[in-house]
Amino acid sequence: QVQLVESGGGAVQAGDSLTLTCAPTGLNFSSYGMGWFRQAPGKEREFVAGILRIRSGDSTYYAGSVKGRFTISRDNAKNTVTLRMNSLKPEDTAVYYCAANRRLDVPNKSSEYDYWGQGTQVTVSS
Repeated sequence: QVQLVESGGGAVQAGDSLTLTCAPTGLNFSSYGMGWFRQAPGKEREFVAGILRIRSGDSTYYAGSVKGRFTISRDNAKNTVTLRMNSLKPEDTAVYYCAANRRLDVPNKSSEYDYWGQGTQVTVSS
């Protein structure tokens, strides 16, 4: 059974940093591209960042709203993917989801992902 477990969410002040971690189990981690999405109340789920699977190179992709502030990385020895979030803003407040896909690229559509975590809440106050 595939499971993606996120951790690291919390409540912070604007300008603070947080690191989210996702630990997938039940799949061959190096065969999956990984992505982070977020969903704020009343809004659609949106792409935040993605990283290719190992064999395609370790290229990373970001939404324009987080580029330069967020960094996605993966540790293949530990089978984890992290999202480092710096200079957080109130508009970053959302539930953040980890997702896995077997594509060669990094899609920004949630429908292209095969597995999802349960989500972790990030709240940024001004």
